[in-house]
Amino acid sequence: MSSPFWGPILSWLAARYIRLVWLTGRWRVENEEIARNLVEKRTPFIACFWHGRMLMIPNAWSYAPRMQILISQHRDGAFISRALGYLGIGTIAGSTTRGGTVALRGIIRALKSGEYVGITPDGPRGPREKVSSGTIAAARLSGAVLLPVTYGAKRRKVLDSWDRFVIPFPFTRGIIEVGQPLPVLDSSDESLIEAARKELEDALVAITTSVDRKLGASETDAG
Repeated sequence: MSSPFWGPILSWLAARYIRLVWLTGRWRVENEEIARNLVEKRTPFIACFWHGRMLMIPNAWSYAPRMQILISQHRDGAFISRALGYLGIGTIAGSTTRGGTVALRGIIRALKSGEYVGITPDGPRGPREKVSSGTIAAARLSGAVLLPVTYGAKRRKVLDSWDRFVIPFPFTRGIIEVGQPLPVLDSSDESLIEAARKELEDALVAITTSVDRKLGASETDAG
């Protein structure tokens, strides 16, 4: 993916595959009105989704304000950033664990300009499905609420990677689910920060389990 020739081509192909899966499948967005109401009220939010469940999330964004997704500066970051660009999604360089200060500035800048932000709270390297405290810091310092989002697919490939990355197949049935917004108090109290971290983690686990159950998909499904 580091090749200056093949990198952009592979990113373009990845973006086209995401669109193919979306257009050929039977997808629905559950609780979409939650995100729509926040946008209509101009309430800043940070959409949070597990690293292994990020592939189809761009398809849920159909609003005028731009979405910016936080992408780590690891070696695959440029590949992901280009693919998201082909889908009309912007990116912020950094992560909530590495390059945190730079990332936080980018998050606050995007939110203040009326855009919205997406974060993988267990990225870029895990532990899997464990929310980092950096995610809570981003919400606390920016004044944004946290919005849990996930997706599931009936027919899919689950990669043997640290994040158990889910790749849906074309013509599958899928669900993108939006959870309830979670406000974060502007407090440095460690017990409150941990409570907010656990609340987001539990919410993401709950909606991810919910969509998989509705679709009859299991953790180890390979399609």
